[in-house]
Amino acid sequence: MKEFQNHSLLQHTTFGIDAKASRYIEYYTEDELQGLLLDLRNTPFLHIGGGSNLLFTQDYEGTILHSGIKGISVEENGDEVLLRAANGEVWDDVVAYAVSNGWSGMENLSLIPGEVGASAVQNIGAYGVEAKDLITKVETLEVATGNKRVFTNEECQYAYRHSIFKQELKGQYIVLAVTYRLSKTFTQKLDYGNIRSELERQNIDLNTLTPAHIRQVIIDIRNAKLPDPRNLGNAGSFFMNPVISRELHLLLQNDLALEIPFYEVDEYRVKVPAGWLIEHCGWKGCKMGNVGVYEKQALILVNHGGASGNEVVQISDAICKDVKEKFGISIHPEVNFI
Repeated sequence: MKEFQNHSLLQHTTFGIDAKASRYIEYYTEDELQGLLLDLRNTPFLHIGGGSNLLFTQDYEGTILHSGIKGISVEENGDEVLLRAANGEVWDDVVAYAVSNGWSGMENLSLIPGEVGASAVQNIGAYGVEAKDLITKVETLEVATGNKRVFTNEECQYAYRHSIFKQELKGQYIVLAVTYRLSKTFTQKLDYGNIRSELERQNIDLNTLTPAHIRQVIIDIRNAKLPDPRNLGNAGSFFMNPVISRELHLLLQNDLALEIPFYEVDEYRVKVPAGWLIEHCGWKGCKMGNVGVYEKQALILVNHGGASGNEVVQISDAICKDVKEKFGISIHPEVNFI
């Protein structure tokens, strides 16, 4: 276990904002975490992963906990592969491990920042796949008692960017490990975003396609449109894509004479790209103080240097207001404000 006082969180988040925590502790075993929870009872603390989905608007007057627990284990049963990963594993390292073994399921989720624990809490998703599609169980530790509890996929109550850990049981459990169901048979999922066009551009034959091909294409697409947080502070996709009724989507297209892109949700609803809405409100490439909307992707807010958390909140609020006024659609940050 490692402990630091008055510790900068600059290297533990991706937005490049230098907030500090009164105390920062990294633990390496479940027993250490159980002991810490006893010590921290009735005192403020926050458990973080890779910090790619956090925005600190001020210094944190409490204890930050971070897992240093690593480990991947696999159980194979015919075509099925159950992969268990510890909470402190870097998510993309786990994806790379699965793909390197030829197992299918995670490849569309390549290069998403963060750690395994967050995948189960946030229900991360990209390019037509969500973590909920793969998760079979989530092993946790109850904060109040230190007791272990295993949640099934159904008990996690997954929905778009939602889980029971984000709302109903927020702050009550810490994820210890997650088990994902993968397959030795490759199932192609190519109809979200520009995966097909990129495969065509790279002259990759669909008949010989592998998970490794998809992973590399996803990495290429993300690198082309997403800034590296080491060079330009950001939290990746800042806003969630709104889900609206088909009726509203059709009404907006008729009223505004615009072809508004969408993705199927069910027979009554569609998902509209928030980045498209933001761009059509004129925000792409704009700046407010030290914060701006990324010039290549309007879904991303960036720190141009020296930004405060409150500056990010201000531009976020202004964007949400403009989208609501122009389209009548509410968009909400995916990033957690602390």
